[in-house]
Amino acid sequence: MWADESVFYHIYPMGFCGAPGRNDFAAPPQNRLRKIALWLEHIESAGCNAVYLGPVFESTAHGYDTKDYFQIDRRLGSNDDFKTLAAQMHARGIKIVLDGVFNHVGRNFWAFEDVLKHKQNSPYCGWFFLNFGQNNGYGDGFCYEGWDGCDDIVKLNLKNPEVKQYLKSAVSMWIKEFDIDGLRLDTAHYLDRGFLRELHTMVRSLKENFWLMGEVVFGNYKRLMNNEMLDSVTNYELYKALYSGCNDRNLYETAHALSRQFRPEEGVYEGCRLYSFLDNHDVTRIASIVNNQALLKPLYGLLFTVPGIPSIYYGSEWGIGGRRENGDSEVRPCLELQADNDLSRHIAWWASFRRKSKILACGSYHELEVRSELLVFSRNWENEKVFLGVNIAPFEQEVYLEGENFVIPPYTISILKSS
Repeated sequence: MWADESVFYHIYPMGFCGAPGRNDFAAPPQNRLRKIALWLEHIESAGCNAVYLGPVFESTAHGYDTKDYFQIDRRLGSNDDFKTLAAQMHARGIKIVLDGVFNHVGRNFWAFEDVLKHKQNSPYCGWFFLNFGQNNGYGDGFCYEGWDGCDDIVKLNLKNPEVKQYLKSAVSMWIKEFDIDGLRLDTAHYLDRGFLRELHTMVRSLKENFWLMGEVVFGNYKRLMNNEMLDSVTNYELYKALYSGCNDRNLYETAHALSRQFRPEEGVYEGCRLYSFLDNHDVTRIASIVNNQALLKPLYGLLFTVPGIPSIYYGSEWGIGGRRENGDSEVRPCLELQADNDLSRHIAWWASFRRKSKILACGSYHELEVRSELLVFSRNWENEKVFLGVNIAPFEQEVYLEGENFVIPPYTISILKSS
């Protein structure tokens, strides 16, 4: 699959493009998507060849409260505007992955608006989980199941054949009209397994190498990542182990997670291609998590050298901060291009190296030595090996490897040798 050898650039379009916080559903489309086109050269220079875009379809506010799956949000532009952007990206060899928000919709979703108007007489009652024996805070005259206590988001009934057909029709349109290359499925751990199987079959019939990745925050990833459902899922377990191990000067934690997941024959996800990240639109940016900015370089080095499909969240390549507890806008800002700095050049080098290396994309993981502030490992592919050492200490560390002595500078990741 093409994604296995890709490096992703993740953009949250509503924030990135400076879209208004709420949709009035009356203003004409404004092509804010052109801003993404202006960043394509930077995305390439950052070493990325795939872009994951957060929600782009018509919604009430943040994009995860969809109104219409067949229309680009007017705050971002029109369908033609997105078609132009997609063609520009493909012309550069950049793959496009969109956010598929299928667990829930917004209160302005057309079918739910029909329920609000006609109550029990609506033909769309079966699309949702409704209780007409109670009232809710909106005074709707009924209650409904939302998502994680969010009453402005209405959960869809993904066992309903009409709902499934509607969503599959939307995805089919996205593939045929925009030629997208994959989907990131929001809250995939809540999605009906039967729907996932049907979606998998349909997209592969339209595009053989179409990639499906799911947001999975907890649990056994293999319940969804298999030949019938998803190709990949978000690796939140590794995300925590990476930053926590560095912050606590405890690379034993990082090493344990890597070995548990990927050691040959025994790793629970050995051979799997999980989606790796250091931050995203839902969490505090990594520059605001680490207690020493010098740790950013070895952290990104690990991201690109351990098993997984690495992703950069827009702006973090320059080390910008943002804390999730301060609100969405702090981690989903409108951002302008910045000049390269030492961190962005470091990330670009490792991203480029990762894309050129079959060993790093597909090779097995072998732990060689662990100390509190040192991790040495190899990646093996067929008859080739590359040996890497990560030093998060403020001093040099020495390691003996196959009869040779290597010195790893402080706060660095080093390619020790290859064979």
